[in-house]
Amino acid sequence: MNWAARLIGGRFHYGWLTVAVVFLVLLAAAGTRATPSVMMVPLEHQFGWSRATISLAISVNIALYGLMGPFAAAAMQRFGVRPTLLIALGTMAAGVALSSLMTHPWQMVLIWGVMVGGSTGVAALSLSATVVTRWFTTHRGLVMGILTASSATGQLVFLPMLAAIAEHYGWRQVVWVVAGAAAVVLPLVAFLLPERPADMKLRPFGEPADSPISNSVTKQNPLAIAFGTLAMASKTRDFWLLFFSFFICGASTNGYVGTHLIAMCGDYGMTEVQGASLLAAMGIFDLFGTTLSGWLSDRFNSRVLLFWYYGLRGLSLMYLPHAFGIDFFGLPLFAVFYGLDWIATVPPTVRLVTDVYGKEAAPVVFGWVVAGHQLGAAFAALGAGMLRASLGTYTVASMISGGLCLIAAVIVLRINRPAKVPEPQTA
Repeated sequence: MNWAARLIGGRFHYGWLTVAVVFLVLLAAAGTRATPSVMMVPLEHQFGWSRATISLAISVNIALYGLMGPFAAAAMQRFGVRPTLLIALGTMAAGVALSSLMTHPWQMVLIWGVMVGGSTGVAALSLSATVVTRWFTTHRGLVMGILTASSATGQLVFLPMLAAIAEHYGWRQVVWVVAGAAAVVLPLVAFLLPERPADMKLRPFGEPADSPISNSVTKQNPLAIAFGTLAMASKTRDFWLLFFSFFICGASTNGYVGTHLIAMCGDYGMTEVQGASLLAAMGIFDLFGTTLSGWLSDRFNSRVLLFWYYGLRGLSLMYLPHAFGIDFFGLPLFAVFYGLDWIATVPPTVRLVTDVYGKEAAPVVFGWVVAGHQLGAAFAALGAGMLRASLGTYTVASMISGGLCLIAAVIVLRINRPAKVPEPQTA
């Protein structure tokens, strides 16, 4: 990595190259997480598995993806970002490749649910929070927005291509493409990702030139770090407001739309490629929306931003069942409004976590908040599949998801509110 630092010289801070590497890691993980939504209909046709059965494996995947967050952040503090990521990416590539041999539902739950869900949970938002707090003092919101947008870009890059491969060559070819993409980023992490700026004899970007270079490394057990931070944060009201608002965020994004939109489009006569293209279009808008959200969170009140994000998302989800009946403007209008708002909630949420709990504890606290996000996503993935299986339509699930977002819009206004100091009374 020193050779890379010498190559770029003083032209720009090495932190930006670190962001580029992590962006590609998150891109591969996002494509991996999106793959089951492309495989849902082919698996249903080949093996006769119901959508509720497939949704079970996806919900386990989503839940473990979230629950790994705080432990991944703690492991990165104890063992380092690079070793933790290399193990996770190797497990991810091996698990995806192994799934080409599955023929029973329990195998999908074990491989896609446990192996892939756990490994993608390491290459997730907790990784972004760790890199941002270590490498940047200024522009944290913007950098978090860029890294968060990699999930949308992953859909943009992978979904239409994977849907076309599944349609023409079958789901097993999809599996091999995704496994190869996960393997490609392994050498980038091994050779280009340092642990901290101090390893490159640098200060974080934006840090004053006279500040000391810090290279502190904790020797504490990762489990003790994760659970100790949870014990501290769970005693505060702000943690639970953050946790439950992000629970709703996950339920209304990854869990519902990310998992079921392609299958929902099939209910209205659209092909898998058309459904995946709709998700990809939403990914384009989210790339801009989330990056802009990061820029805004550096400048405006994060509570107010979250209020608008959740409120507009809720209204767009309530509009979704009607969008299929409008010939020209229906689905494009939904794609624009929902896409701009897909995961724009992440940068202001990270900002609030950092403001409340401090720079050192923020990645692990945010990991627990992300666990709430993914538990909500797992709840919605399974719940929407069960509602579709029993009612034959996704309309009720859309309305429930939209209503929850409106509740979240109210909840977030209470986060990190300063206590009111009573005015002194005059005699």
